Amino acid sequence: MSYPWGDDRRFNSYAGYFRRVFGGRVQKVAVHAGFTCPNRDGTIGREGCTFCNNGAFTPSYCFSGKSLAEQIDEGIAFHRNRYRSAGRYLVYFQSYSNTYAPLERLRALYDEALAHPLVAGIVVGTRPDCVDERKLDYFARLARDRYVAIEYGIESTCDATLRAVNRGHDFACARRAVAMTAERGLHVGAHFILGLPGETDEMLVRQTETINALPLTTVKFHQLQVFRGTPMAAEYDADPGRFRFWEPEAYIDLFIEILRRLRPDLVVERFASEAPPRYHYGRNWGLLRNETLLARLERRLEERDARQGELFRP
Repeated sequence: MSYPWGDDRRFNSYAGYFRRVFGGRVQKVAVHAGFTCPNRDGTIGREGCTFCNNGAFTPSYCFSGKSLAEQIDEGIAFHRNRYRSAGRYLVYFQSYSNTYAPLERLRALYDEALAHPLVAGIVVGTRPDCVDERKLDYFARLARDRYVAIEYGIESTCDATLRAVNRGHDFACARRAVAMTAERGLHVGAHFILGLPGETDEMLVRQTETINALPLTTVKFHQLQVFRGTPMAAEYDADPGRFRFWEPEAYIDLFIEILRRLRPDLVVERFASEAPPRYHYGRNWGLLRNETLLARLERRLEERDARQGELFRP
């Protein structure tokens, strides 16, 4: 059976999206370009978001002590060993807020990345409060002949939650940034955390309608993980009853309810996340890999005869 996104998977997958866009496999290579964040340098705050430990998601080859070119080359070598079918790469500016600098610095970095002969485009991770018209106009010019995606950490559509995790912006800020980016024809991604303290399953399912109203291309979800050394770890110690952690199968069932309501054209880049055990704090899923979780999700979709968008109403 073929679904509206053009293949037989029960959700609009990131791999399928890249096959449609590029005609084959494309691999993301993460880099650390030395950016910081307005929620860490004192512009908004100094402690950052309560959940943030950037090292938990940073590959071993990726740190700011190396040049951008070194990180790209090492990242390509790393992924060539794992994914031999990938022939082109997207440089993923992942760490911290990768538009939080003057335009001149952004231009030098992104032009350098796009000059690499195996690089087909860039994915730029940032905050909604770190873009403006001039920066987005620059990315739109790059996108005339290269793939350019801007990926925003939004985390929640609930302002009370955003305040509680010390996010430093509200959801209206995120809505504006996404709209400004989409208006320029850029690919737009968003990241959401499921299970932040105070948010119920009902709230998480209900916010899907708000997400559907955003002009997004891709979306990432992952379960709440508490990491060592974060303010959230201290909050967990002080009041563990405020936190809830699903078992994997229960989380998959919750995510299926979100998926059934998710706009069919929205590309699901990720629905869960893993981190090295040395960062784990509180309850976690141990060494359960994303590939295993994805296989379980696909099996459960088959068992329930469920698919993305089946309950979506425009």
